[in-house]
Amino acid sequence: MLSRRQLIQTAALSALPWAPVWAQSYPSKPIKIVVPFGAGGVADLTARAVAQKLTENLGQPVVIDNRPSAGGIVAGELVAKAEPDGYTLLLMSNGTAVSAGLFKSLPFNPRSDFAPVSLLGLFDMAVVVPENSPFKTLSELIGYGRANPGKLNIGTINIGSTQHLAAELLRSQANWVAQVVPYNGTPAVINALRGGQVDAAVEILGPMKPQINAKAVRLLGVMGETRPKDLPQTPTVRELPGLSNFNVSSWNALAAPAKTPKAVVERLSQELAKILAQPEMVQRLAGFNVQAKASTPAQLGQLLDSDIKRWAEVIAKAGLTPA
Repeated sequence: MLSRRQLIQTAALSALPWAPVWAQSYPSKPIKIVVPFGAGGVADLTARAVAQKLTENLGQPVVIDNRPSAGGIVAGELVAKAEPDGYTLLLMSNGTAVSAGLFKSLPFNPRSDFAPVSLLGLFDMAVVVPENSPFKTLSELIGYGRANPGKLNIGTINIGSTQHLAAELLRSQANWVAQVVPYNGTPAVINALRGGQVDAAVEILGPMKPQINAKAVRLLGVMGETRPKDLPQTPTVRELPGLSNFNVSSWNALAAPAKTPKAVVERLSQELAKILAQPEMVQRLAGFNVQAKASTPAQLGQLLDSDIKRWAEVIAKAGLTPA
């Protein structure tokens, strides 16, 4: 009869090969990426571009399952409760972080129920004004808002959206007493902007480019860390005095159910790093106004943690009541 010590040693030895074998055999069947948005949007197009390359690299089909819903709740719950084997993944976004503070309760924990895999890309948030606006620069707009409390109206899409919260954050950090006015969708924001109902708007840069190119609206600046590569003359908010810490970008990423084996998460993360570094992929995502950017699982976890904290504070300061 084996002693207790011998039993422990035998169990430990028998467990050693599993992680490498799992990683070597993965994947052995199709992988599904659950996207919490409808087909045709930036997130969906990004997921499909990445899925195509993952299919080529992994030798198994990687398919997209669109599950749009408020706050991405349906997609998040589906993946959180899926088998943690690396065959069901979530297209995560900054919306995942926002949902943590925007809803009283969720059917999943945005942090503990998922294993971060890798960032996929960033896309810029823009500050725009009507073409006939007296504000020619971002500095002029910020300066006027500071000197004239209550005289600026800033248009965004729906309450609780990243655009809406980014405008609230700008209002707070720029020391504006300004009104943030939410509209039901980007077309309504554009109409309000062009019709003079709002003085400025905060919106994702991509959908605004046709309006900017047509000289219907004027781009004053972007909210991210760096200037857009294709618009190097466009300043960032953080270049202005007193706003050096301001940095808001929308992002997409991939995550797996929480108990997915670490070896599988690392395999996926490494494949994504290769894919997102390819010039072809960089160019393809740039066509959607997305900056291709990979990360380690730990870096994505840190980003999620910081965004959950930041947006919860913005939501509280804006006086938004969790639904």
